[in-house]
Amino acid sequence: MALELERYIEPLDAGELEFLEQKESKDRKLYYKIFQFLMFLSFIISYAVAWIRALGGRAHAFSPLRFFISVGVLLSLSLIATFIVYCFDLRRVQKDIAGKTKTVEINHVMRKAYFPAKSAYYFYIDSKIKLSIEVSYEDFTRMAEGDEVCIEYTTHSKEYLGYF
Repeated sequence: MALELERYIEPLDAGELEFLEQKESKDRKLYYKIFQFLMFLSFIISYAVAWIRALGGRAHAFSPLRFFISVGVLLSLSLIATFIVYCFDLRRVQKDIAGKTKTVEINHVMRKAYFPAKSAYYFYIDSKIKLSIEVSYEDFTRMAEGDEVCIEYTTHSKEYLGYF
């Protein structure tokens, strides 16, 4: 018999909203720095290719037209890659901030595990969003396999917020 999972939407509390805003700000700055690095790398690669062509004895190795075309192609690829990552990551966090909602999902403990190397206790759950969660010792000893545990995550970006 398959267990049906129950989900419902709740508003984010102030601490969770602040966490998302800090994450969005940090990630936005990181994307900007990565794109700056890719821009710099586009010029360096184009310049290095021109030098390789010159060392190979090619005529017109330092052609400005060829240089700026290669820089343009590399910048375009960098821009497309950065935009795709933005769409799949940062924009979802921004949707969560604008919507101010989180999803609460009721799951079942499938297996319990203790990892001595980390001195950490885990529940393996039947969620499609999160396969395992780290829990406190009290919850680990109190709950058994098959018990219900609720996890909270942001609605769009699926950022794990906690359990209860």
